[in-house]
Amino acid sequence: MCGRFVVARPAADLVGFLDVDTVADDLPEPSFNVAPTDRVAIVLDSVKTEPPTRRIESARWGLIPGWSKDVSIGARAINARAEDVETKPMFRAALERRRAIVPATGYYEWRVSDDGKVPHYIHPADGTAVFFAGLYEWWRRPDAADDDPARWLLSCTILTCAASGRLGSIHDRMPLFVDGAHAEAWLDPETENVGDVLDAAIDAAPLVAGTLDEHVVDRAVGNVRSQGPHLIEPAA
Repeated sequence: MCGRFVVARPAADLVGFLDVDTVADDLPEPSFNVAPTDRVAIVLDSVKTEPPTRRIESARWGLIPGWSKDVSIGARAINARAEDVETKPMFRAALERRRAIVPATGYYEWRVSDDGKVPHYIHPADGTAVFFAGLYEWWRRPDAADDDPARWLLSCTILTCAASGRLGSIHDRMPLFVDGAHAEAWLDPETENVGDVLDAAIDAAPLVAGTLDEHVVDRAVGNVRSQGPHLIEPAA
């Protein structure tokens, strides 16, 4: 799974080849310990413009479907299993038309050992960004007035798949990484045969995983209130 990640630089600096058209003015600050329900930056192609406008938006991490009565369901939907999203009612509609990419500089995973859970920081070896496949939803706040600009809440989830190679020795799941060859089809809301696009991303994810480095970090990262670049430094 992916339960914590790192955005060490402004998200707008990480998007690279994604060719973003507009950047929201309320993006979250860089964080060395992004946790569930935090605000995160996501890249999406708006379906309300022709052609679609590629934007970076601020979203709550934890998907809230439009039919949900409150936001609490989102805390249980920070991740979605890539193998199941085509059939799960919670994710099926978003997979068809509301796919996103979550840029990061790395993520944390915990390996179970005789000494307890040991946190690892997993990141691109060259210090560049890594992209997670995501889904997003807009949720209408039931108590908000029609003229309230905050009446809509944007939320997202990060897809996961079976971990491969060295990452599989840390945890059996990893984020579904998206490389440059698959980013355009993943973001395009008009993409047909979404199942094929998803399968192609799953097949390609191990190639990205094979380029990543990892090292053990201090257990302080387990506290959601912990912040700072020391969290990604190798443990003593």
